Amino acid sequence: MSLDGKHALITGSSRGIGRGIALKLAASGVKVAIHYFQNEAAAKDTLGQVRKRGSDGLVIQADVRRPEQIIAMFGKVQAEFGKLDIFVSNARTDLPTFYQKPLEITPEQWDMAMDSQAKAFLLGAREAASLMSDEGRVIAITYSPGGRTGSWQPWVAMGSAKAALDSLVRYFAVALAPRRITVNGISPGGVFGPPNVVEGGVLRALPQDIQDATRAWHEGGWTPMRRLGTPEDIGNAVTLLCMEEAGFITGQIIHVDGGASIMDTVFPLEIQLG
Repeated sequence: MSLDGKHALITGSSRGIGRGIALKLAASGVKVAIHYFQNEAAAKDTLGQVRKRGSDGLVIQADVRRPEQIIAMFGKVQAEFGKLDIFVSNARTDLPTFYQKPLEITPEQWDMAMDSQAKAFLLGAREAASLMSDEGRVIAITYSPGGRTGSWQPWVAMGSAKAALDSLVRYFAVALAPRRITVNGISPGGVFGPPNVVEGGVLRALPQDIQDATRAWHEGGWTPMRRLGTPEDIGNAVTLLCMEEAGFITGQIIHVDGGASIMDTVFPLEIQLG
């Protein structure tokens, strides 16, 4: 099924998950506004790949932690597209800006996470809704384990910010339901793009020994499908939610993780899998 003629804005779409979403939507005929913060070359490369898939779009620079830049970003989308059908809030501040344990994190690091997630979505969803006709799509890329676990200690700021994002999805789903604009979240599991700048992600930003251990953990069975996810997996899920047939799905956090979120952490893996 085609989404031909639709217009999308995807924040943080120069690389990683955002790029995977942009390319999947482009393959379905969606024109895409590629947002980036610092890496203009990667954003232009993504736009080039969008065009290779028979679609088109534009590149927009903005710091989504700053309200005035969010407003300006949507102004550029309106000037270029005239409307918006799909908004995907995906951008995340870089790991070193927030990655710190609870007893050591600074208020500035906390704000980096919160502003790039909860506040950016709050303002972005409002701006997006003002450009959408009825039956638009708003999607947040979240990470639900961050809101219900506490073991990944240096993730405290981002985990809390993602928990706030999950909550905002539900509030906006109710607020926009009368216009048949759906609002949903996608919670990826471990996503591991190819080892290059364009496809980087949070796992690629971690030390190599942590990357190797994480891959072995998931391939060993803690993800039932025995692999890490890819940006394309998340792009597929976003594309499904954008279809007309998904118009009655709203306010949901959908786990796209190969089954990792349904594993029981109480019992050893060898007992669970028999």
